[in-house]
Amino acid sequence: MNKLKVIIFLLIFNFGFSQEIAVLKYSGGGDWYANPTSLPNLVKFCNQNINTKLNTKVNSVDVGSAELFLYPFVHMTGHGNVIFNNNDVQNLRNYLNAGGFLHIDDNYGMDEYIRKEIKKLYPDNELVEIPKTHQIFQTPYSFPNGLPKIHEHDNKQPQAFGIFIENRLALLYTYECDLGDGWESPEVHNDPLAVREKALKMGANIINYVFSN
Repeated sequence: MNKLKVIIFLLIFNFGFSQEIAVLKYSGGGDWYANPTSLPNLVKFCNQNINTKLNTKVNSVDVGSAELFLYPFVHMTGHGNVIFNNNDVQNLRNYLNAGGFLHIDDNYGMDEYIRKEIKKLYPDNELVEIPKTHQIFQTPYSFPNGLPKIHEHDNKQPQAFGIFIENRLALLYTYECDLGDGWESPEVHNDPLAVREKALKMGANIINYVFSN
């Protein structure tokens, strides 16, 4: 990895120069652009409720781009196929190893594809289910039962999986939850207020974890 890139990223990440988050753009045919109102709404909620100062403009960033290192937090979603080429894998792995954070939210349909790509990233580091006692479920909002269920499709329990690097959660994979759909504007899914608040609070916990660790 380019040493200058590492230095720039560490300065941005550790000293708070960047207060931006982004949507991850990937190849393979899956709709990486799904849920366009999700992250802007989450940013607004966090800035109003947990005292973040996130940039309200949410950009997209290609998984293989050097610009990935400008964002301490990137969010990935979609319903279909995902393909990381060799450059994508190396770039994303370097980003995560250097302190970056990736949240993958399965929007029902991505699971069979994304697990194979995660395996490319860390062939010797298995996805593990995140315990309900983990910080990400504790603060600033309490989720004693772990990941909440936002939209019901398959009558399966929601699960949160992760890749840990030296005890730091670097990759979060939310499955059977539809968390990002819960962040969307009210008119998109007509979710009850309580459901949207639950989703946004869980999202705020993720953002809090990234920007406070």
